[in-house]
Amino acid sequence: MRDTFDNIILIGRPAAGKSEVIDFLKKTQLDERRERFHIAEFHEIDDFPMIWTWFEEDAILEKIMDKPRKSTDKDGYFLNEYQWHLLIERISLDYSKFVRDFEDEDTRPTAILEFARGSEHGGFKAAFEHLSEDILKTAVILYINVPYEISLFRNRRRFNPDRPDSILEHGLPDEKLEKMYKESDWEEITAAHPEYIEIKGCKVPYAIFQNDPEKTDDPAKIAPHLEEITRRLWQLKQNA
Repeated sequence: MRDTFDNIILIGRPAAGKSEVIDFLKKTQLDERRERFHIAEFHEIDDFPMIWTWFEEDAILEKIMDKPRKSTDKDGYFLNEYQWHLLIERISLDYSKFVRDFEDEDTRPTAILEFARGSEHGGFKAAFEHLSEDILKTAVILYINVPYEISLFRNRRRFNPDRPDSILEHGLPDEKLEKMYKESDWEEITAAHPEYIEIKGCKVPYAIFQNDPEKTDDPAKIAPHLEEITRRLWQLKQNA
């Protein structure tokens, strides 16, 4: 019988600490990950590299090939709102290709699906509707909670202009972060039940990693809280 999560939907505001949690897990020994967090081997699917590819392609088209941009405008905003949903469909597609290559479900690595959403472009509610049922029927949601002001501060702190494509060092201009992520629908969509969110007929368990005060700046602070949260999620999953 499987003793690790099938897949974890890892979400929160930008710079909430999602990538830091994944980095912590990468640096944790396999046996400890399995015993403490119900995560052994794992496979990441993150929409940020997909977004960054669009930015790079548009820069090539405009500056090198003298062609019109196809995905974003000159200020780096998507040309169409549906592109936010396309990213989630891409996550679902990548997940289907990932599970295809493992005949034994019990030994398949945990998939960690990472993204951020704000109310301005449909919020988490709209994003969840584009996750596949294959994901939702075995998923748990780990939400990393920070208020907008902390997201803004940490977004500024982590940004490295020499590595804007880096998972751990990318950032958004203040005005873009405010426009797209200041408002969140997380509290609204979790108000109906304290343990699960109903998505496309699936009851998906969720738990909240509180990252204010900050825990993801120190592995010694991440570990006990992450263990507490993943233990809760595991119990909710078993009960479901």
